[in-house]
Amino acid sequence: MNQMKIEEVLAPIQMLFEEPLANYTYTKTGGPAEVLAFPKDKDEVKQIVDFARENNISWLVLGNASNLIVRDGGIRGIVIMLNRLDQVMVLENQVTALAGAKLIDTSYEALNHTLSGLEFACGIPGSIGGAVFMNAGAYGGEIAHVLESAEVLLPDGTIRTFTNQELDFSYRHSVVQENHGVVLSATFVLEKGEAQKMKAQMDELTDLRESKQPLEYPSCGSVFKRPEGHFTGKLIQDAGLQGLIWGGAQISEKHAGFIVNINHATATDYIELIAHIQKEILAQFGVVLETEVRIIGNEVFNSEK
Repeated sequence: MNQMKIEEVLAPIQMLFEEPLANYTYTKTGGPAEVLAFPKDKDEVKQIVDFARENNISWLVLGNASNLIVRDGGIRGIVIMLNRLDQVMVLENQVTALAGAKLIDTSYEALNHTLSGLEFACGIPGSIGGAVFMNAGAYGGEIAHVLESAEVLLPDGTIRTFTNQELDFSYRHSVVQENHGVVLSATFVLEKGEAQKMKAQMDELTDLRESKQPLEYPSCGSVFKRPEGHFTGKLIQDAGLQGLIWGGAQISEKHAGFIVNINHATATDYIELIAHIQKEILAQFGVVLETEVRIIGNEVFNSEK
């Protein structure tokens, strides 16, 4: 890839080259991005995607990099970080957040305006874009319950607003996973609530999360989707796997559904441990565990390819 051309055409967009993604992922693992771009607005996102398409360069978007594992070989092409697109706007009972806004911050902005519906999200450490992409949820709530629409940049460079129905939400799924678009913003329709009641619920959920989840270590959050009729953590406990250490990664002793980085783990440690858990759960209980975490990137990075 021609670095000089990229810097010339995409100036003044902030960019880093051969930047370790371990500096950004919640697991603190991951190889380098060939190009890591930090657009400051939706126009710059479109400019990057158009440039990549016209020059046959691969690209992908990272939001908050919370429910994500980047392989140790890193990522070829352009990686777009949306964390600078973090504005949240409130108009009457609507909350519109740009893709890089944190879901937690958005839920508290709704609280500040006494708008109820996003309380469930007060402890989910992802971005708005990622939350729409995977229909994030917790404690009985999910994005599909409150989202009115999302603005999506499609791979052909067009920008389209998708309604809730058009996003085809299901458990940890949206149509954006199929159309390979980029969520640029999301609009939620909320209801007027009672500030004291909302704050109490959010405090309760925060306390519950802090007491049950291993927040003291780097992790990618909940690793596996919930298999029908089972609880993932209990399956892993019953299999005798909780506390298992694999390289620098460990199945959390606090919550068996989490894998934590306890000693300079690599992405390979994580991926191998995930495969081991899946193999053992299938062998012992006949249950197939599907990953909720996204695993992306190359096994081995070679800048000459």
